[in-house]
Amino acid sequence: METDMTRGNPLPIILKFTLPLLIGNIFQQFYNMVDTIIVGRFVGPDALAAVGSTGTIMFLVIGFSQGMSTGFTVLTSQRFGAGDENGTRRSVANGIILSIFVIGFMTLISLTFMRTLLRMMNTPQNIMEDAYTYISIICMGIFANVFYNLFSSFLRSVGNSRIPLMFLVFSACLNIVLDLVFVINFKMGVAGAAWATNVSQGAAAFLCIIYITRKMPVLTPERHHWKLHEYDTKIQLSVGIPMALQFGITASGTMIMQSAVNLFGSIAVASNTAANKFQSMVIQGMIAMGQTMATYSGQNYGKGDIGRIRRGVRLALTTEVIYAVVCSIIVVLGLPYALRLFFSGNVDLAEILPWAKTYSYLCAAFYIPLGTIFIFRNTMQGCGYGLLPMLGGVVELAARLVTATLAMKLLSFPLACACDPAAWLSAALFTGISYVYVIKKVEKKLVS
Repeated sequence: METDMTRGNPLPIILKFTLPLLIGNIFQQFYNMVDTIIVGRFVGPDALAAVGSTGTIMFLVIGFSQGMSTGFTVLTSQRFGAGDENGTRRSVANGIILSIFVIGFMTLISLTFMRTLLRMMNTPQNIMEDAYTYISIICMGIFANVFYNLFSSFLRSVGNSRIPLMFLVFSACLNIVLDLVFVINFKMGVAGAAWATNVSQGAAAFLCIIYITRKMPVLTPERHHWKLHEYDTKIQLSVGIPMALQFGITASGTMIMQSAVNLFGSIAVASNTAANKFQSMVIQGMIAMGQTMATYSGQNYGKGDIGRIRRGVRLALTTEVIYAVVCSIIVVLGLPYALRLFFSGNVDLAEILPWAKTYSYLCAAFYIPLGTIFIFRNTMQGCGYGLLPMLGGVVELAARLVTATLAMKLLSFPLACACDPAAWLSAALFTGISYVYVIKKVEKKLVS
C-alpha cells in the first residue's frame, strides 16, 4: 500500500494519489455538513446559524492543532523517500509524543477562552448559548481529530492514501447515523451534533492505529524509539509550528470575516453558512491536490530530485486550473439546489438565496488563485520550508482585516463576502513568488 513517488511519470502518480484524498476530503466535510443539514432541518435556522457561527473558531482551534501535528509528518515523508526505515520509525514516535503536548495545550486554552471569543466575534445573542455548547463539545474532542489527522498523515507520507480514505468513509457514515440518533431521537440539539462528530472521528483514529500497528512496520516504532529525540524534535517543530501558525493566522482572518457577517443577523449567518458548506465540498479537489504535493515534494526532496519536483508542480497547476473552472460552474448552477438541503420546507428560500448568492458568486470568480495557493504552499512545506507559507497566512489575514473593517464601517454585506476573494488573490501572489524563491534555494542546496 506504499507508493514511491520518486519514480515514473509524475502526472498519473499525482492523480492516482489525489483521487483517494479527494474522496476522503469530501467525506470529511460530511462531519460538519451533516451537522448543519440535520440541525438546520430538525432544530431550526437559529440552531444552524449557531453551528455556522462557530465554523471559523473550529478552524482556528482544530486547524492549529492539525497544522502542528501534520507538520510533524513531513520528516517522516523525507526519511521514507531517502530509504531510512529506522529514522522513519523514530520520527513517528517523536511526532506522537509532541502531538500529545499539543492536544493538552489546545484543549485547555480553547475551553478557557471560548465564551469570550464568541462575544468578541459579535455572535448574535439569540444563538449565543447554542454556539457555545456546540463549539465547547467540539473542543473536548480535539484529541480524536488530531490523532486521526496525524495517523492518516503518517500513512500518506509513505504513499498510502487509500486506507485513510476507507476509515474516513466508515467514520462519515457513523457520523450520519449518530447525528440522526442524537439530534432527532434523543432531542440533544446542537450538542448531539457535536458529540456525533467527536465519536466518529475517534473511531477513525482508532482504526488507523490498529492498521498501522498490524500492517505498516515502517511506521511502527520500536520500544527504544519512544522518547523525544533532540534532532527530530527540532526538525518537526521547525515545520510544525509555522504550519500551525499558518492555520491560526488564516483562521483569525476568517474569524474577522465572520464578525462582519454576524452584524447582519442570524438569517445572513445561516445563509452564509449554507453557501460556505456547499463551497467547501466543491473545492476539496484543490485541497487534495495540495496534500498530494506535500507528499510528492517531500519524497523527492528526500531523494534530491529537484527537477522532478518542478515538473510535478507544473502538472499540478495545470490540473488545478481546469478543476477551478469546473468548480465555479458547479457553484453558480448548483447553489439554489444545495440550499434546499439545509433548510426545511417552512423556511422561505427566497429570503435566503440573495444572501447566499452574494457570497458564492464573488468567491467563484477567484477559485483559480485559491487553487494555486494549495500547490505552492504544500510544495514548500514538503521541502521543509514553513516560514514563507506561514507568512502567506499573514498576507491573507491582512487582506481579510482590511476588507472586513471596511465592511463593518460601511455596513456592506458584499464587502464582508469579499474578504475571502481578497485574501485568496493576495496570498496567491505571495506564495507564487515565495515558491520561485524556495525552489531556487532548494536547488542550490541539493546541488552543493
